Amino acid sequence: MSDSENKQAGISREMVMMVVALTLVTAIAAALLGLTDQVTREPILEAQRAALQRSLGQVLPAHTNVPMDDVIKLGEGDASTPFYVARDANGVVLALAWEVVAPDGYSGSIRILMGVLPDGSLHAVCITDHRETPGLGDGITRNRKWIDFFTGKSLAGTHWAVKKDGGEFDQFTGATITPRAVVKAVHRGLGLFAAQRDALLARAAGK
Repeated sequence: MSDSENKQAGISREMVMMVVALTLVTAIAAALLGLTDQVTREPILEAQRAALQRSLGQVLPAHTNVPMDDVIKLGEGDASTPFYVARDANGVVLALAWEVVAPDGYSGSIRILMGVLPDGSLHAVCITDHRETPGLGDGITRNRKWIDFFTGKSLAGTHWAVKKDGGEFDQFTGATITPRAVVKAVHRGLGLFAAQRDALLARAAGK
């Protein structure tokens, strides 16, 4: 075999070894990723469930069932909205809770869990996720008086805007965009409930 042939054979062997090594590395990496996913998936789901349970406890009146497991879905597929039902010991519907998203926060979307009584009035709201500026827009979670102002409000008889826009909800000094976004989203959520109220309550009652 000539020197050129030996050199070509050597290069071919090196290429084969490189491909084998890369394949092994890829397979090992994929296996590790799969194992990590299996190990972390359950704790992540449990943490999410615990966070939801805490938030539901903040926006729903005292109840005897487990709202996380008492769910009505409005819509189809990935676009469906889960409504969590709170009941008393006799199974009577006390309130429903669901999440709305304000897409127009100052630093991005704001996720809001709202609890509404059967008559359409708010029991409470809770901010579950946001990226608003610390010390300014994050007053939507820190300012308890502002958050509690939503309690008892309904579509009728409420000016759903911040005071700067002629409404009755306070804005924060230097941060009007954030409270404006939350007020709009909660108002939109109440509109959804009003439009679907009879159907939701009928389904919750098992009719």
